Amino acid sequence: MPYLCNMANNHGYNGLVSGFSKKSKQEKIEWISQTCFASPQLAKSILETYWHTDEKLQRLHDEFIENAVSNFYLPMAVAPNFVINEKPYVLPMVTEESSVVAASANAAKFWSTRGGFYTEIIGTEKTGQVHFLFLGSQEKLASFFNAVKPTLLEKTDSITKNMRKRGGGISDIELVDSTENLANYYQLHVRFETADAMGANFINSCLEQLAKILQEQAANYVPFSEDENQIEVVMSILSNYVPGSRVKAWVKCPISDLGDDGDILAQKFVQAVNIANQNPYRAVTHNKGIMNGIDALAIATGNDFRAIEAGIHAYAARDGKYSGLSKAWIKDKTFWFELEVPLAVGTVGGLTKLHPMVKWSHELLQYPDAKGLMQIMAVSGLAQNFAALRSLVTTGIQKGHMKMHLLNILNQMDASEDEKQAMVEHFKSNVVSFNSVEQALAAWRKT
Repeated sequence: MPYLCNMANNHGYNGLVSGFSKKSKQEKIEWISQTCFASPQLAKSILETYWHTDEKLQRLHDEFIENAVSNFYLPMAVAPNFVINEKPYVLPMVTEESSVVAASANAAKFWSTRGGFYTEIIGTEKTGQVHFLFLGSQEKLASFFNAVKPTLLEKTDSITKNMRKRGGGISDIELVDSTENLANYYQLHVRFETADAMGANFINSCLEQLAKILQEQAANYVPFSEDENQIEVVMSILSNYVPGSRVKAWVKCPISDLGDDGDILAQKFVQAVNIANQNPYRAVTHNKGIMNGIDALAIATGNDFRAIEAGIHAYAARDGKYSGLSKAWIKDKTFWFELEVPLAVGTVGGLTKLHPMVKWSHELLQYPDAKGLMQIMAVSGLAQNFAALRSLVTTGIQKGHMKMHLLNILNQMDASEDEKQAMVEHFKSNVVSFNSVEQALAAWRKT
């Protein structure tokens, strides 16, 4: 079935439409099906197959985004046996990658008998910026900022009041001179605490108010000349780079606890981590493995995995070179493995009180606050990294990954349940690849 707009079916229609967002859901589906698919009826039936039978629940999902036409399902799984700061957890994970949950569960079970995972919150500070242009004296601008800073804080009081009751609010405002990098460019660099909220809407509301006040105060600041009292605000927006909101997770055990070849495994493990810290090509895949664990948990708990990804990858390049995020070392015959990442997450706001599966996930995690979720998320990333590196330096990653991928291959080949059972048994002692599965299945079908 072609998935690009099929003009041949629509008498030369060019695929453009006016007022699409104003159409009803059924009208949108009808237009898409007739315009973009060779079989409109089949296209519609696929969308309808994934609707909720509960109309209220479907309406809730439709209202999450614009132009909703159906739902896109991903598997929801759990990874048991996590012990974090001596407390047991079952982690909810949403992902389509077959080996992620198995790797998490295996790592969790391994470390559950070796003291478990430990964590530490390093900070929870987030940032936002008002970006503006100023053509006048730098010294006058600095004096102006010092004079109006109390007013900036005072006139955001109505926005920050409720957040301050929860222990958050604006921590500080700083004037940053960036004219060496871009002519006439300055920033208000604002630091925030947002308690258990991720805080994007709160931060952006504060920043837009600060920008407005900044311009109003500049217009009436007597020391400015007529040319100087016009501050041009370019934009006001939070930053998803949050180095002030970081969490550390680690595990440790005697190298003898790593198995009969514990010395060799520990040394190869450390070398693998060191390679990721030196080689950007390896570092990207190394960190992608970490994000397998963090993203799956972020999605399950209704957090913005795209913002989390962007901030963590920026942190990986904080020294001017992209490198691995984890560290490993051996000291006094003890193996140490550690991960430190910036995380801005929320346990209130957004989807946390709307999406039924998100609410389910938070209850499964025993209703952590934002700091607690940061710690659990970092552990999920560290567990993934441990499982991947242990495979890489021992049997290789493909052996376990392709066995987990076997059912996906068999489903592509429309294998029956009996055929799946036979193939699973066959590939317990054989290498899995698409070609080998195809040949084995064909041979089995001839018997």
